[in-house]
Amino acid sequence: QVQLVESGGGLVQEGGSLRLSCAASGLSFSRGVMKWFRRAPGKERVFVAAITWTGGNTYYTDSLKGRFTISGEYAKNTVYLQMNSLKPEDTAVYYCAADRDFIFRTFRTESDYWGQGTQVTVSS
Repeated sequence: QVQLVESGGGLVQEGGSLRLSCAASGLSFSRGVMKWFRRAPGKERVFVAAITWTGGNTYYTDSLKGRFTISGEYAKNTVYLQMNSLKPEDTAVYYCAADRDFIFRTFRTESDYWGQGTQVTVSS
């Protein structure tokens, strides 16, 4: 059974930082990709960042480049999302997701597996 377990969310003041973690188990992700999405209150879930297990290639939604960094600790099947200079508009539930295979056409919009999400709240 594939499991994605997020941690690291919480309440932070504007300008602060948080690091989210996603521990994956139950599947070999050697060819796949790990991702982060977020859903802000009243909005749709949107792509944030991704990292491929092979090559460690990273992808970001343009508006978050420079503030958010995705990284992977492959030996632990764990992916991180470092979030800096946080703004109130970053408030959202952040979801970890994973695909067995990296498909460039769809990785930003579809996922094979999802975590339960972790709440991030940025106060002004």
